[in-house]
Amino acid sequence: MEKEPANLLILYATQTGNALDAAERIGREAERRVCAASVRSIDDFDASSLPHEDTVIFVVSTTGQGDTPDSMKSFWKYLLQRNIAKNWLEGVHYAVFGLGDSGYQKYNFVAKKLDRRISDLGATAVVERGLGDDQHPSGYEGALDPWMSSLWNMLYQINPKFFPNGPDFVISDTKLINQPKFQITYHEIDKVDLQSSSAPGLDHVQMQTGRARSMSPGKVSHIKNIPDCFLKMIKNQPLCRAGFGKDVRHFEFEFVSSIIEYGVGDVLEVLPGQDPAAVDAFLQCCNLNPESLITVNPIGMESCHRDAEGNDYKVPIKLKTFVELTMDIASASPRRYFFEVMSYFATAEHEKERLQYFASPEGRDDLYQYNQKERRTVLEVLEDFPSVQMPFEWLVQLVPPLKTRAFSISSSPSAHPNQVHLTVNVVSWTTPFKRKRTGLCSTWLAGLDPQDGVYIPAWFCKGSLPPPPPSIPLVLVGPGTGCAPFRGFVEERAIQDMSGSAAPIMLFFGCRNQENDFLYKDFWLSHAQNSGPLSIARGGGFYVAFSRDQPQKVYVQHKMREQSQRVWNLLVEGASIYVSGSSTKMPSDVMSALEEIISEEAGVSRETAVLQLRRLEKDGRYHVEAWS
Repeated sequence: MEKEPANLLILYATQTGNALDAAERIGREAERRVCAASVRSIDDFDASSLPHEDTVIFVVSTTGQGDTPDSMKSFWKYLLQRNIAKNWLEGVHYAVFGLGDSGYQKYNFVAKKLDRRISDLGATAVVERGLGDDQHPSGYEGALDPWMSSLWNMLYQINPKFFPNGPDFVISDTKLINQPKFQITYHEIDKVDLQSSSAPGLDHVQMQTGRARSMSPGKVSHIKNIPDCFLKMIKNQPLCRAGFGKDVRHFEFEFVSSIIEYGVGDVLEVLPGQDPAAVDAFLQCCNLNPESLITVNPIGMESCHRDAEGNDYKVPIKLKTFVELTMDIASASPRRYFFEVMSYFATAEHEKERLQYFASPEGRDDLYQYNQKERRTVLEVLEDFPSVQMPFEWLVQLVPPLKTRAFSISSSPSAHPNQVHLTVNVVSWTTPFKRKRTGLCSTWLAGLDPQDGVYIPAWFCKGSLPPPPPSIPLVLVGPGTGCAPFRGFVEERAIQDMSGSAAPIMLFFGCRNQENDFLYKDFWLSHAQNSGPLSIARGGGFYVAFSRDQPQKVYVQHKMREQSQRVWNLLVEGASIYVSGSSTKMPSDVMSALEEIISEEAGVSRETAVLQLRRLEKDGRYHVEAWS
């Protein structure tokens, strides 16, 4: 009698989509070994049913400074309940794979704490946790491949039913390649109600965005389909001196649909537009008809999809519109599986061999150099392998989804009703092979003319910097565009001053040169005078580190040490510390400076100073928002 295979449950928690990619890869590799695998987002799983599972694989990313992804917050809160018994998960087998970046202080923190908690509740680890690192030459896959190999062997030892033919038996890929997960249905124009598709107004843009994104297989969270609102740019102002070589912009937007209430410290997510020429080139390269009317459904799920208001979003949409709004064809790099699937559709032998090599374990590092290091786009890869003609079903499944980009809001809604402001570095860099690259969203925003009235889909969400009560003194550290949220903090406190004296703010800002990139110079200086929130007279202060204006480089942490006593005095008065900016070395350098200040001013050891800072973190008085 043939053994019935055991089922494998794979739960992922992702913020940007990488953990989803890794989870799907583990699921595919399990299916190749004739092991039935179910891949689910952790927010779609009932945490109370965890003890009833036999074996669970967790794939989790770490965001910001050791934060859990939004989709995992409820699940994690459930696990931390005090009334859960110590042996709650006895008999459950589990494995954890984490995705992180060793450039951050709390590297893979979420995977580590999840592993500990699941173990503490009585579950048995199948293998030691795996930790993927963005800094590895092959990215997270450098750790994922060997970890999966150990996982299959250990699962087989625990229960041979997982792999009826053994962990090394792999079924023919040609069987899998005939089974894309999505089905494209083409509709005849005369049978479709286009619902005023010719009208270019806000209602039409809103409807098209909702339809396209509700059908997109790449959605990270079901909440992100329909934008919270649409914005219109009213100001696009360069903040750096022309010809400096760095471009930072101040953008102002007005609400053109519903007004969303937000607070200082919140984050705005923007869905960027794509270059029309790149979209046209992609459609041509793939022999796709831009005017085709399509609907996209997961195989076996052809039911109609409605949003919260009951609008039908399985109404057909133009193929070109679907690509523009959901598929990142000219910015993001494709995953390794993209090259594997491409190899089956290559008709030129030399292209097929190269693609097969890229998809193999031996070719992993070369693929990383060709693809991720150079940030090759889907369009560029397809143009490099012209004999490949992938069916649109596979392109929909494998082209990276067009993601929203998150920016710290740099305005106070009290100071600017009906508006939201951003401070954005227009990203550009050169790859190892001297190819110029630009950030999709920042470049698109910088290229917008307020006169054009483009509708911008936007979402509001809470960031890592909670709005402080007016009575709490603040120590703010924000070099470069890290100052963005603090512009909103200062605006808010200036307004709070009108109805009573709010507590002072000490702000440390940093840039390269006083003449080139002193962002919001007049704004800060005006609030540092006449008993403003940043004035020394009030107990605050405004201090700038110009890193390149003298032979010795000076950074924000140096300015903090210079003001050691004043920083300490504010901390004694109950100040909260907020740090915002680049995630490379700055947050740890600032932390180190604060340890030094506390040790020196309080007359305690460095170890005691470290404990005091940890206490501030625990008490919600130390906040960091950093990005790479």
